[in-house]
Amino acid sequence: MSRFREIAISGVIAVALFLVSACSPQVNHPGKQVVKPKIEHGYFVAGDGSMLPVRTWLPGDIPATAVIVALHGFNDYSNFFTSPGNYLSRHGIACYAYDQRGFGGAPGHGLWSGIEAYTNDLSSFVAEIRTRHPVIPLYVLGESMGGAVTIVAMTGSNAPQVDGVILVAPAVWGRETMPWYQRWLLAVTSHTLPWMQLTGKGLRRSASDNSEMLRALGRDPLFIKGTRVDALYGLTNLMDEALARAEMLHIPTLVQYGGNDQIIPKEPMFRMLGKMPRTARRAFYERGYHMLLRDLQGEKPLADIAAWMADHDGPLPYGTDRWK
Repeated sequence: MSRFREIAISGVIAVALFLVSACSPQVNHPGKQVVKPKIEHGYFVAGDGSMLPVRTWLPGDIPATAVIVALHGFNDYSNFFTSPGNYLSRHGIACYAYDQRGFGGAPGHGLWSGIEAYTNDLSSFVAEIRTRHPVIPLYVLGESMGGAVTIVAMTGSNAPQVDGVILVAPAVWGRETMPWYQRWLLAVTSHTLPWMQLTGKGLRRSASDNSEMLRALGRDPLFIKGTRVDALYGLTNLMDEALARAEMLHIPTLVQYGGNDQIIPKEPMFRMLGKMPRTARRAFYERGYHMLLRDLQGEKPLADIAAWMADHDGPLPYGTDRWK
């Protein structure tokens, strides 16, 4: 009987290992570099030839005083910066945003491309924007997942050459701040059912108080509604890295976060801020949600961004450093 039990257990282990190896999370890695990265005809052509859609908001009749490269959040795309870009361009700030791989109109819709792909694309894109605006300050603004990409890129070996970063509700909900059952469930499903899609329906969480904007996203075919489990797994790996590397972000930084953020909990945000250099500016908005720049009061954090870019040490019109 003992021998039979050993054989049965060995069989179960073998089947489990087979399932895990056969169903590992899919990563849609970029191909080899075949071209020099460039921006042309409304696209950023990455090194492997992938074409990532680009949106641009430029000041009208006044010269640009600064530049922002904006990175969207998970399941979103460059359209997220339309309202912020219009606002900031009226204040003399040139703004650029592109669809990251797997999102919006970029190749591999819905698939995760790996941390290295996202950070390398950012560095290459910033280098191209630098050639267009060589003498004025350039900043990277990352919202949610875009904030995590920004942190990891800025602390890597191929860091973008920028004058500062703006992190809007950055996705730093790493595993060390997740409950054990959430970590366990993600590990199991990503290695057994990586293709399974989750919608988040029934969670009763809101990303913004701007209901009109949220309804428009619901109708937008480029905004991803069903998320593959292995994409969530990749995002979590990115958030792990961002949280771990926050202490290495030695560059002028503005962090913005809303008191009503129902997507990124306060605990990982506080942990990130505790790791960051004391020089990082904090801007808390008691009535703000996760999509802070698109909330009904989105012009308040946008005004703070413009003020901080003009003077890193000056007062912010709206945000407070007293976090609750």
